Amino acid sequence: MMQLTCPLCGPRAENEFHCGGTTAIVRPPLDCSDETWGHYLFFRDNPKGSHAERWRHSYGCGLWFNLLRDTVTHEVAAVYGITDMCPKVSS
Repeated sequence: MMQLTCPLCGPRAENEFHCGGTTAIVRPPLDCSDETWGHYLFFRDNPKGSHAERWRHSYGCGLWFNLLRDTVTHEVAAVYGITDMCPKVSS
């Protein structure tokens, strides 16, 4: 099981959290085409390697936060606030 670190509560088991998907996806304007809206709703990158994700500590404090996680090893490189920029992490 993966262990994640909540910025408020500290290290906790993965089953206390819910993933909210990729960070920093920009919603298209309401007057966009059906094709653009469909792409926004259904197409997401599924990278192998470093990926910025949004997580919520659902069974704890309820805080939303971002983390930079390797999708192959599940190693967490950084945990940062929901409005903060993704930190640069050296490989």
